[in-house]
Amino acid sequence: MYESIPYEPLRQTGYNTINAFGINERTPATGTVARGKLNYYDHIPKDSVGIAERTLRNPLAYTKVNLEEGKLLYSRYCQHCHGEQGNGQGPVGLKFKGVPNYATGQYTKMNDGHIYHVIQWGRNRMMPHGSQVNPQERWKIAMYVRALELGKGPDGLTEMIAKGPTSSASDTTVTASAAGMTPTSKAGSSTGSETPGQGNTKGQNGSAK
Repeated sequence: MYESIPYEPLRQTGYNTINAFGINERTPATGTVARGKLNYYDHIPKDSVGIAERTLRNPLAYTKVNLEEGKLLYSRYCQHCHGEQGNGQGPVGLKFKGVPNYATGQYTKMNDGHIYHVIQWGRNRMMPHGSQVNPQERWKIAMYVRALELGKGPDGLTEMIAKGPTSSASDTTVTASAAGMTPTSKAGSSTGSETPGQGNTKGQNGSAK
């Protein structure tokens, strides 16, 4: 087989004596973000749900298409624990217990930013799902969870489409009428971060030295 003289970043045939660790693919510079991946980094520490509630804003409108896609994504990634009704009675939830009911107590007041952040980083016994669902999908799942907060299970989707989410002073949702507004959040701001997108953990991209 023909072997290319230039180093190919996605192909390794021998030890690279020039680059670190002997690999062809270069390690990204510390603190950099891949093109098109800015939305993956919101600069909010993984344990700071309160900050996410106050600062993250859902850029998507509460439309039928978005809510139905959120329902589909929920059935794929969430339903096995949280249950079809959002009451924590999924097959896994029944076995391990402790899965919340979205329609009771303080869970009924979770806004989109809160839900988005927990999907990304996990909380308590829930593992993070940031590597499984992209930012847009997280927002759509958050929309459907808001529908489940109504306590009507999947039937709450119809009501959510008709009325939109219940608004409050700290809410961060966007209705269809406000869909044209520019969303505001930590992502893309002029505020830097020593460990972007990695919460309060040490950066994993190596060092500049």
